[in-house]
Amino acid sequence: MTESAEDTAGGATAPPPSAPEGGYPAARLRLLQDDTPTGPDRRAALARLTDDWLAALLTGAAGTAGVRGTALVAVGGYGRGELSPRSDLDLLLLHDGRAATADLAALADRLWYPVWDLGLDLDHSVRTPSEARKAAREDLKVQLGLLDARHLAGDPELTAAVRTAAYAGWRESAPKRLPELHELCQERAARQGELQYLLEPDLKEARGGLRDATALRAIAASWLADAPRGGLEAARSRLLDTRDALHLTTGRATDRLALQEQDQVAGALGMLDADALLRQTYEAARTISYAADVTWREVGRVLRARSVKPTLRGLLPGRTAAKGERSPLAEGVVELDGEAVLARTARPERDPVLVLRAAAAAAQAGLPLATHAIRRCAAAAATAPLPVPWPAEAREQLVTLLGAGAHTVPVWEALEAEGVIGRLLPDWERVRCRPQRNAVHTWTVDRHLVETAVRAAALTRRVHRPDLLLAAALLHDIGKGWPGDHAVAGETIARDVASRLGFDSSDTAVIATLVRHHLLLIETATRRDLDDPETVAAVAEAVGSPGTLELLHALTEADALATGPAAWSSWRDGLVTDLVARVADRLAGEPAADPRETEGPTAEQERLAIEAARTGGPVLSLHARPESAPQAAEDGTAAAREPVGVELLIAVPDQAGVLPAAAGVLALHRLTVRAADLRALDPVGEGPVLLLSWRVAAEYGSLPEADRLRADLVRALDGSLDVPARLAERERAYARRSRAVLAPPPRVTVATGSSRTATVIEVRAQDAHGLLHRIGRALEASGVWVRSAHVSTLGANAVDTVYVTRDDGTLLSEGEAADLAKALEEALR
Repeated sequence: MTESAEDTAGGATAPPPSAPEGGYPAARLRLLQDDTPTGPDRRAALARLTDDWLAALLTGAAGTAGVRGTALVAVGGYGRGELSPRSDLDLLLLHDGRAATADLAALADRLWYPVWDLGLDLDHSVRTPSEARKAAREDLKVQLGLLDARHLAGDPELTAAVRTAAYAGWRESAPKRLPELHELCQERAARQGELQYLLEPDLKEARGGLRDATALRAIAASWLADAPRGGLEAARSRLLDTRDALHLTTGRATDRLALQEQDQVAGALGMLDADALLRQTYEAARTISYAADVTWREVGRVLRARSVKPTLRGLLPGRTAAKGERSPLAEGVVELDGEAVLARTARPERDPVLVLRAAAAAAQAGLPLATHAIRRCAAAAATAPLPVPWPAEAREQLVTLLGAGAHTVPVWEALEAEGVIGRLLPDWERVRCRPQRNAVHTWTVDRHLVETAVRAAALTRRVHRPDLLLAAALLHDIGKGWPGDHAVAGETIARDVASRLGFDSSDTAVIATLVRHHLLLIETATRRDLDDPETVAAVAEAVGSPGTLELLHALTEADALATGPAAWSSWRDGLVTDLVARVADRLAGEPAADPRETEGPTAEQERLAIEAARTGGPVLSLHARPESAPQAAEDGTAAAREPVGVELLIAVPDQAGVLPAAAGVLALHRLTVRAADLRALDPVGEGPVLLLSWRVAAEYGSLPEADRLRADLVRALDGSLDVPARLAERERAYARRSRAVLAPPPRVTVATGSSRTATVIEVRAQDAHGLLHRIGRALEASGVWVRSAHVSTLGANAVDTVYVTRDDGTLLSEGEAADLAKALEEALR
């Protein structure tokens, strides 16, 4: 149907139905009772039968009334030949203006009353061709209805003239009318919701329904843009078939698929049950919604190119590069005309991680991922898939995508629509479009998992391992759809998926534990006596470690927030927080020692330190190194894998400003720090040397030469290179492509009792250019001595730990540590 049915005219009021006579009612009834025709065939047959009946009515009525120069035209859904059993009839009676008004009224009565006598709904109007054109210019809904005009009877030239004028007028006015149509679609979606997630969806009005499919036909008719055709017609046909079955089972002209009628409708369509019906309906709606998203973006680009500025609101992203300008986002990924697209030099057939890198870059930048980019990567993946287990970069890019917050959703949906998610995560197909027959749940199972990751992204500052939190959020309900307890089934599936993603055995065990017990805290807090020691002991035994408890607490909150407004409250939050505090006290043990106190330098590190001590200047070593074994996490729980990258070693005689200078130089050379360590050595007994061990990767392009890095580091240390000014200049230059993610604010805490020999400061923040440089400058300004620093970048989250003391090597007081944490937090805002 069009955005709404053709407006009614003629002024007649339908009388009470009388008993119909003639052959049409009987033939119509036989057709609707016949199970042989399929949905499309039956709709077409019903339209033909109705066409013949109405044509005969017009012929007889025109002869009786003595009126010539008329034509009966079907518009809207009837014009498209999409007659469901209880569809209304959208009819336009055209006339050439020569007949008397009374004769036209008599003719109209002889047409409309037989329809009403059958109990059918009727939308009707009586117009001349010029009146029809005028109404179309004044009313968008009338104009859309005329695009589906189909001649039924009478003078075909009248119909052809109106149809030709309708298309010409639509194409001429489309630059102004399409934004109006887009606004109507958005308003309708706000009222009716998204069909793909509703337990009782409106097949016509909800987003992704039949109205949107018709809007796509109108866009195509404008010749300004066209929808992706893959599966679109099949999706529309499935929704029409479902509406047909709904009409037949209820005997009513309804588009709402109510819960109490879903089993009957499923049976009428030959499906197993109502869940199968909803999954198929959701699939169809997703296809239409995705096609609408892609098409409206294309409309926006076309209208922007035509400089139709005032009417573009809502059609275009708020932040775009200049038209035609390519702005780098990541290796092989650029921004172009408001989308993330592949760079000209990108070779997805040689780079299986590219699709994840592009998705992560798009989500972090708040941009849609171009359809042709996804399809190109998907085609390449058919011949060059990701190896299993995944390489570290692929895992990191997935975590970055999940950590982008609300911008994750449209990118993920685009990947799903093009079949990428199913290839990357085969277990995902089991939960895809799976309904949740619980009023508390807002989303289908798969969307709930993504929404939980979105909620978890806002809680990443609370945990040491945001990557494990995000992975568990994505997988916590993966067992739904399998027999038995979904948490038990999910534990096994999550273990397999985590291994597939390349997590080591320790991380995999933590993810599996989180999935198995994702309901433990909320159920225990709301159903058990927290003053009973056995309650706390049981939870502590199931969780196993403080680090896992920390992750489970955040996952519990994210899961509840993603479920719906009724699933989380301040009362539940308080109960869970109380339980977590009690379990944490039970799990508390001796503070973890700094692992660097017992871990000596490698031979290469010692060689560089000796050379730096003897030459009195910085010494660098830059070389590729395969992914190493996991390193011990400082909280004594899950291991933290060293990200893939290139190893950069820097040895510098101890002096002020080494950390911010080195970090700033790396940022200027577009090197992303994936992991870093800083420690002091005295290799030859002539004074300390600071050894910085970095794991870096080029943001895009090739790695810089080691000599250039060393030269800039020397200049940064002697003050001839103003690193803060250069970084600020670069930030201004790239401001228009700065991250659009609304990240949680940085969080800096004092890890009391974590070390006997130093004060431990933990920094958790969104990874960004120059982040480590700003941390280093704030530490230098505070006058503390950085004894060691340990940096990890997990997806888009930086988790940095610094061990500091006073100048004399003593620990900071409680007040000094709190002031330092506050100063660091302020420096990062």
